[in-house]
Amino acid sequence: MLRVVLAFFILTIAYTVILGTVNSDTQKQVSHKKQTVQVPKKKSKPEQINWRKSSETKPYPDWSQHPHAWVHVSLKRQRVYIMDGRKCLYKMYASTGSGGDNVTPVGTYHIQAERGTFFYNAKSGEGARNWVSWKDHGIYLFHSVPTDQNNQIVKSQADKLGKSAVSHGCVRLSLPDSKWMYDTIPEGTKVVISND
Repeated sequence: MLRVVLAFFILTIAYTVILGTVNSDTQKQVSHKKQTVQVPKKKSKPEQINWRKSSETKPYPDWSQHPHAWVHVSLKRQRVYIMDGRKCLYKMYASTGSGGDNVTPVGTYHIQAERGTFFYNAKSGEGARNWVSWKDHGIYLFHSVPTDQNNQIVKSQADKLGKSAVSHGCVRLSLPDSKWMYDTIPEGTKVVISND
């Protein structure tokens, strides 16, 4: 009888140990599975760009406080940066040349004397407001989003500002940004166009 009780006791312990090991392994597998489950990240909202407004909500830089300011155009980012040394003073949405015959030339240039409040190019079928020349004396410009011959904004093109390189080689800006450039940026200011 003692042998039966002892055998029963040993089987009970063995069963408990085996069951505990199985449960422990199952819990480890479950917790391991929980660790590998990836929670989908929330998609960030695309940046809202309004060509009717300034690119930033802060005021434009006071040029008189930054006599060595210069302009950096990033073709990759479709942005214009007003710089003072290495410090970015202001960031603007832009659309640059679409490529091929409509490339925005990479290099270092300077703001030229030519500027105006409106132009229209019958050959390209587009015009713009508030233009400032930076290469070839009136060929390559900073200017507003495109207009038609009646100085009305071409909305289908304006909506691409900051999102796509779609110009004929000039640098397109929002209406207020182009007006600030026209009113503020002095002749001789350095302009660096880069692929980065």
